Amino acid sequence: MRRGWGGRGGWQQGEQPPADDAAGWFSGRLPDGWFTGPAVVTVDREEILVVGTLPALEGEFADDAERAAAESGRISRFREQTRDERIEIARQAEHRYRRKVAWGARLGGTEELFTTLSVPVMTRLRQPERMVLDTLVAAGVARSRSEALAWAVRLVGEHADAWLTELREAMTRVDDLRAQGPDLA
Repeated sequence: MRRGWGGRGGWQQGEQPPADDAAGWFSGRLPDGWFTGPAVVTVDREEILVVGTLPALEGEFADDAERAAAESGRISRFREQTRDERIEIARQAEHRYRRKVAWGARLGGTEELFTTLSVPVMTRLRQPERMVLDTLVAAGVARSRSEALAWAVRLVGEHADAWLTELREAMTRVDDLRAQGPDLA
């Protein structure tokens, strides 16, 4: 058994089972024909998000708005038709990985997520950081400090994606090296 900094997030990970094989598990568990290829499976401490690409729409559309409406409608139909089976798959995965399962579908330029978690995160901020949040609230960018912080995190995620990807890869390499080290129990 690995001790100490046992996975992504290190000490924050607690006693959760690893979910390194989640993409493979879902690949084997999802019904054939739901998606045009393998689903994208994203795992964090609280949630596993499964997003698949639906088969392309047939026919012509008057404009992009009509196409987007058709894509959204197809995703909605998929959501309704697969609900019972998705619930059963999620129940099994939640038992296996001790994380909630969220779903989503992508079609053309439209992606919709459903049954996703919104997890509260506590943080302590000094006055200069609080002033940034308060400015966003005062300007109407956000309704609250909490919403302003979520907006800022999304913005950083969008603009620092390459750096965050490189950081996650480096963390994985560190985890692998720690796993190879001696057990100091």
